[in-house]
Amino acid sequence: MERRAKGSFGTALRQASNWPYMPALIVLVMVVLCAWFADGQKRHIADENLRASVTEQLSLIRARLEGKINGNVQLVQGLVAMMEMEPSIDQSGFAQLVERLLRNDTQIRHIAAAPDLVIRMIYPLKGNEKLIDFDYRLNLAQSGPALQVRDSGELMVTGPVKLVQGGRALIARYPVFVDTPLHEHKFWGLVSAVIDLDRLLRDAGLLAQDLPIEIALASNDAAGQYGTPFFGDARTFQDMPVDMTVQLGRETWRIAAVPKGGWHPLPPDIWTFRLLTALVGIVVMAPMIWGGRLMSERQRNIVVLQQRKDELKEISQRLEIAIDASKIGIWEIDIETGRLLWDERMHQIYDLPQDQAKGDKSDWENALHPDDRKRALGEFSQTSDGKGYEDKFRLLLKNGEIRHVRAIGVSYVNSLGDQKIIGVNWDVTEDVLLQQELREAKRRAEQHNAELEQARRQMEYNSLHDALTHLPNRRFLDQLLAEKAANVALRSPLTILHIDLDRFKEINDTLGHAAGDEILKHVAGLLTHHLPPRDFVARIGGDEFVVVSEMPAENGYYETLSKQIIEAFSTPIIFEGHECRAGASIGIASEGDGSERLEQLLIDADIALYEAKRKGRNRSEFFTDTLRSSVIHTKQTADEILRGLEANEFIAYFQPQFDAHTLEISGVEALVRWDHPGKGIMPPFSFLKIAESLNVVSRLDEIVLEHALRHFQQWAKSGLDIPKVSVNISAQRLHDQNLFNRLSSLGIRPGSVCFELLESISFDEHDELLIGNIQKLKALGIDIEIDDFGTGHASIISLLKLTPRRLKIDRQLIRPILQSSTGRQLVESIIDIGQACGIEIVAEGVESMAHAALLRDLGCHHLQGYAFARPMSGADFLDFARQRNWLTEWESSQPDRLRLPA
Repeated sequence: MERRAKGSFGTALRQASNWPYMPALIVLVMVVLCAWFADGQKRHIADENLRASVTEQLSLIRARLEGKINGNVQLVQGLVAMMEMEPSIDQSGFAQLVERLLRNDTQIRHIAAAPDLVIRMIYPLKGNEKLIDFDYRLNLAQSGPALQVRDSGELMVTGPVKLVQGGRALIARYPVFVDTPLHEHKFWGLVSAVIDLDRLLRDAGLLAQDLPIEIALASNDAAGQYGTPFFGDARTFQDMPVDMTVQLGRETWRIAAVPKGGWHPLPPDIWTFRLLTALVGIVVMAPMIWGGRLMSERQRNIVVLQQRKDELKEISQRLEIAIDASKIGIWEIDIETGRLLWDERMHQIYDLPQDQAKGDKSDWENALHPDDRKRALGEFSQTSDGKGYEDKFRLLLKNGEIRHVRAIGVSYVNSLGDQKIIGVNWDVTEDVLLQQELREAKRRAEQHNAELEQARRQMEYNSLHDALTHLPNRRFLDQLLAEKAANVALRSPLTILHIDLDRFKEINDTLGHAAGDEILKHVAGLLTHHLPPRDFVARIGGDEFVVVSEMPAENGYYETLSKQIIEAFSTPIIFEGHECRAGASIGIASEGDGSERLEQLLIDADIALYEAKRKGRNRSEFFTDTLRSSVIHTKQTADEILRGLEANEFIAYFQPQFDAHTLEISGVEALVRWDHPGKGIMPPFSFLKIAESLNVVSRLDEIVLEHALRHFQQWAKSGLDIPKVSVNISAQRLHDQNLFNRLSSLGIRPGSVCFELLESISFDEHDELLIGNIQKLKALGIDIEIDDFGTGHASIISLLKLTPRRLKIDRQLIRPILQSSTGRQLVESIIDIGQACGIEIVAEGVESMAHAALLRDLGCHHLQGYAFARPMSGADFLDFARQRNWLTEWESSQPDRLRLPA
């Protein structure tokens, strides 16, 4: 590699030496170098002269600046010397002394004297009155420099600093020491002078407009480093400046300068010098360039001859490379003599040694495959008539190998008049075999694609069918409904049957999921058996099936079909020795005029199914307009309830309770009402069931409690003393742990609120959370009352466990006591139980004064009913309680009191 590199370099050197313009180029380089060196020397001398000029000008400015600063400092030192001789001087004397000092031209703005580091004297006083009594030791920014001056005993100049009055300044602080009678050198205080920096710089000549240099000033910090310039451009310090230091006591400034326009200016006669140098170079170069031109013409002629020789050699090499790369064998045959010429590659293709070829057409004919010989010879014979030749054939070699060969030839007549064919052969066996492999691969790929298509169909089938019953699933149902909806004109009206198995969960829970699976497969078979082939059957859930039928809904067809399905489902099947029965509830919805959306038809069937389950299961129900109206009404009412809660439309009505013996108001029950904007006051039975389904009953309880407490306070302010207010509470709210935080924040007076618990709440179950929450309510001072006693399932044990304050007998038991001795004895027994347990008894539904008198005689404590008052608003209740009309009605009814039956 090293020898090759050396050889290449030598060749390049020889070529360069033969270049006709080489002598001229050498001379040109020498002339340019000399001119460049002379030009550089001239500019270097100019730079040195310019730097010397800048140094001289900067020295003058620094001298003036130091002189101005030292002059101001000497004035301060003179003042300090006077202060040391007269330390007891006052503000007036201080002002006169400083005024005399400042008569000369000076840059001092004002001077302050601070005995014991507290400013007592200042000049001028006008405008600086706020500085009097300023204590250096109490100011964090001023205490450090002041104490440093005191401890060092030397002058300290700091700055520049920005002044509040505007501008910048230097502050010169000088310590004052006085001699005591005991000849001690004692620190008296500080003398501080503010030197106007801008005026100082102007007087020192730094602001002169005719300065030929750019100047920048920077002060050093505590670490001795120079920071950002306070005068001039920071780039001055970076442009190779002439810099010096300015001494200010213990502090130094760095002053730097560069010429305006920067360094390296061109000398004034530089272009004259350069022009003369260029003329000398032209005079030297002209003859040498002419000689080089003549030499170049000679060399061009030599190069053209060499290029033609090289092109011929290159074409020959390209042809050889192309033949070798393509593995083509070249042949030529004389038509008249049959003499055949083969190159080396042809011998390789036909697997013949170089010395075995006979040199005639028989060598080619003998090598042809027997199956291709006749056709190949026929194709070649046509070439002899002057046509082009192209063919593919097979060779059968001596070792039994078969090769595929492609041949191309063209006929021509040479200069002697002989007709010949020249052509090429190349072995295309690999290409043929590759094509055969590709065809086989294509066949296998097509077979694989067919298998994938079959798998895709199976996957699509699985995705649309239930794996257990092999019925279509919900996805298949949705696709079917979408197709039916898109082809309304091409189909009959649809009917959808939504089927749900009854008691299926019990079978799963008792016999296991295997039994449930058998039931589902059995049901799928029954549906397929009983339905026409055109009907679509799908399993859309655990035990839910849907039938989509186009059969006419005439002569009770679907009613009969549903009965047959229910009857078939009721037939038991045997699973592992157990008899399994599963009933069915069916909801049926039929399409009308075709305007309904099929998704809505499915919803209608589901609504009909819900109605069938509500009416007792194992039956079928048709979706009707009445059922639709009920659903729409329920939905509208639910939406209005939610809106009413947001609009605060729910209020509390109050029904008073009376002492059975004195007939004085002993309490009041708060009842929820809906102040509907369009329907007026609505009672609970019109919306409470729907509110329960919306899970908002606890919110209604909270609203009633808030309204009751608010009216309770208003009645008290109006002079009406109501002992207590009763409020219903739902089981849902009773389990809410946030209830107690809310109640604690309301500030309920103990004994003034009673929560009524419906007897339908199961108190006998081991619900520790429920019992615990009731005890928390009692701890808050809230009484517990059992409402509607006698209609639910509360037991004596639960009464003993809960120990309620009151027991309210349901109105259904109160109503018949005047006519029925059995009913009267039942109520009397309940009263006896309450008295035995120490529980007060409240009778609701008192509809007449006769009821009131009998209940009083039976031992009832409190009475509530229409005989005295109906539920009313808070304002109406206040008027009712003040008028006391119920006492008049009671007194007028006593003489006519009915005799009770024995």
